[in-house]
Amino acid sequence: MADSASNDAFVEFERVQKSYDGETLVVKDLNLQMPKGEFLTMLGPSGSGKTTCLMMLAGFETATHGDIRLDGVSINNIPPHKRGIGMVFQNYALFPHMTIAENLSFPLEVRKLGKSEREEKIKRALDMVEMGSFGGRRPAQLSGGQQQRVALARALVFEPELVLMDEPLGALDKQLREKMQFEITHLAHSLGITTVYVTHDQTEALTMSDRVAVFDDGRIQQLAPPDQLYEAPINSFVAQFIGENNTLEGTVKEIKNGRALVQLDDGELIDCNPVHDSVQPGARTRVSIRPERVEYNKERLQEGAHTLKAEVLEFIYMGDIFRTRLRVAGNDEFIIKTRNAPDQVRLKPGEQIEIGWLPEDCRALDA
Repeated sequence: MADSASNDAFVEFERVQKSYDGETLVVKDLNLQMPKGEFLTMLGPSGSGKTTCLMMLAGFETATHGDIRLDGVSINNIPPHKRGIGMVFQNYALFPHMTIAENLSFPLEVRKLGKSEREEKIKRALDMVEMGSFGGRRPAQLSGGQQQRVALARALVFEPELVLMDEPLGALDKQLREKMQFEITHLAHSLGITTVYVTHDQTEALTMSDRVAVFDDGRIQQLAPPDQLYEAPINSFVAQFIGENNTLEGTVKEIKNGRALVQLDDGELIDCNPVHDSVQPGARTRVSIRPERVEYNKERLQEGAHTLKAEVLEFIYMGDIFRTRLRVAGNDEFIIKTRNAPDQVRLKPGEQIEIGWLPEDCRALDA
């Protein structure tokens, strides 16, 4: 699917396809436009085509069909080292026999910069990632987090306009990964660098990106800002892949006043936003509701909320929230998340309760 960016795109994929065997397409008719300075994440499961797109942009893979342009110039036949693109990989890819300063000097030497200019740029890049005093060390003397900072500094040292990152934080522990997410985003925005970031971690994609391209089966399923992806997924795949999501199966009875009336498989009738083109009277649908949009405290139910009967199967205390698993309309995996507040009722397994949500928080998607 193409997005509606204007024609002053800095990075552009036009009808790009990729096949390794001449038969199976791993990337199918990809159209994508990125303005300068954007932080775009390609998100998707293994084998969805996201890394192949990044590698074609870097020049390590060649598109089977279509055109890839950088600042209006086709780069299909330009070798990787002449594209002027910074790269950060998961495995850091630092030269073990070189010091940190020498690792950063390498891309500058390739570009024939003089010694004093190289030293100035190396110092600036290491200071940017808070590694200014580590220039004389070798990679083996650094922790994983420090090596990743150096890899980032090396990608930035020659001041590229475009930086590509392939699962760069995958090897780090949770706390360090979260810290680096914010540092990378802050650096990219403060330097005005256009960034393409590949991950299969949805939280990473939502917290770091200006926009996210959700990949599946070689295609972009949805391209949108993080809040839009989460709040308004356009199909079942995106709804299930981004964040936690509840689904109820049913049949569309009618569409009226911009709402779909859906009869769930247990006979209950509910109103939803009809989202997908396939949501037509008589069609099967999968209804999507986010866990935090569901309420079970009667005092908190808003006027106009749908209510359904539910049985409590599991109640888990998670500190800041309660996570409750329910049986709802034949689904034993219906989850609700409620804030840990003094007036919030703690439920017990086996309890019969009533739950509710507003029609606008419920989306009728493809079956």
